[in-house]
Amino acid sequence: MELNAFTVNGKKKIKLEDFSTDFTGGIKSKKEAEKKLARNIEKMAELQNKLYAHDKYSLLIIFQAMDAAGKDSAIKHVMSGVNPQGTQVFSFKQPSAEELDHDFLWRTTKALPERGRIGIFNRSYYEEVLVVKVHNLVQNQKIPAEFVTENIWKERYEQIRDFEKHISMSGTKVIKFFLNVSKDEQKKRFLKRLETPSKNWKFSAADLAERKLWNKYQKSYEDAINATSTKLAPWHIIPADNKWFARLVISEVINDTLESLKMEYPKLNEEQMQNLGMYKAELEKD
Repeated sequence: MELNAFTVNGKKKIKLEDFSTDFTGGIKSKKEAEKKLARNIEKMAELQNKLYAHDKYSLLIIFQAMDAAGKDSAIKHVMSGVNPQGTQVFSFKQPSAEELDHDFLWRTTKALPERGRIGIFNRSYYEEVLVVKVHNLVQNQKIPAEFVTENIWKERYEQIRDFEKHISMSGTKVIKFFLNVSKDEQKKRFLKRLETPSKNWKFSAADLAERKLWNKYQKSYEDAINATSTKLAPWHIIPADNKWFARLVISEVINDTLESLKMEYPKLNEEQMQNLGMYKAELEKD
């Protein structure tokens, strides 16, 4: 699959309206996509094992999206084949009192994956330039007044770029996904939540309130993507109206990224290889 169509690396500014939400890339059916996804999941498990053995890199996968875009289900399906012992998933909601007593990157920084592991952020520090920006919540963040200026969002973009450059150069490969769902598709999914008893719990009045701010959120996402897309930490804008296609693209990006790390299993020296032979002979005599 040609992944460049979904990748934003900062070389030029993008407009979200130019990205289709229902693109399926020639995949003719959900069944076909699921077969390809199953193969990718098997491959991902192998690459995760190599990531752990290589022990120089970690992988941070960030999911951002409007409500009902499919973040939870994408994580559930795409990551279904990885070893849970080497995977950490964090869902970041409204900051706690303790978190508000630190800088905006603190709560996510302490959740970064160790070398050899995969970390998944369901929402992330990007909320600080999305929901915080849309609702002007920065006034509640105990920041000294002299630093709350008209430049605060530009400064936060810069801080995020610097942070991602720092962790990337320390061995944490960053993958950022924006699940690009249409307003019509979101409406359909909200209605399904209301009409399906097992899904009722997923809906709240706040969902409707946030939906009314759709255009503001789209502009904030567009600004954030343009300001923080870099070669080291590009954004991937994923068509999300068809969940089966979104999951396939996400799996392709993850595998492509892991393969690009050129990881190898540790190699034993001659003495260690000789010892293996001795151990084998001893076990066979037992």
